[in-house]
Amino acid sequence: MTKHAITPQAGILGDTFGCACGVALAGRMPAELHAAENGLCSACLGSAEEELTAGMTRGCPSCAGTGRRREQVTWQLAHAEAEHLITMTIVRGIVAGFDGPFRLSEIADTVRTGLGLTAGRLPVGPRVRDLLLQLQAAGEITMLSAPDELIGTDMVLYRAELAAHHEHRSEQAEDGSGRADRGLVDRVDPEAERRAAERA
Repeated sequence: MTKHAITPQAGILGDTFGCACGVALAGRMPAELHAAENGLCSACLGSAEEELTAGMTRGCPSCAGTGRRREQVTWQLAHAEAEHLITMTIVRGIVAGFDGPFRLSEIADTVRTGLGLTAGRLPVGPRVRDLLLQLQAAGEITMLSAPDELIGTDMVLYRAELAAHHEHRSEQAEDGSGRADRGLVDRVDPEAERRAAERA
């Protein structure tokens, strides 16, 4: 059985890739096509990792860190189903029921329970996150905390969940909204809150 492992290759003609089967791939698109044709994830090219920045990687979100095409397609279908089932109306209605700050997990758990979804059935958390970011952009909620870490000059890292507050109920909007435009965070303990305040 032929082994396929696609890796970037140094060259002067832009992005080039090579596969363990001996095929040279001139460009990202041919590499993605070769990966898909041979059962590999077309996003990570079978590596099962996504490079966030130099020296920092995470499991590929497109294939759930498996590197395989089948899982990638399954996950894409799951995301599409989540977008269809979990609407802005649902999330906005749940958010309206909170009198104070809330976490992404609280909204996601409520959605999951309300729709009768078992854990892992659909990517509920990512879908809820995207909708909460839309609410933030519309000024309906405000992020309350700062990022954990700055990577390079243009990327921030959040290690926990989203903490938000109704805009019309929050007295802390100015303190949190500007810093949270580029990520998600949740602070659930006093020490973490103190560190966020010091960074501000």
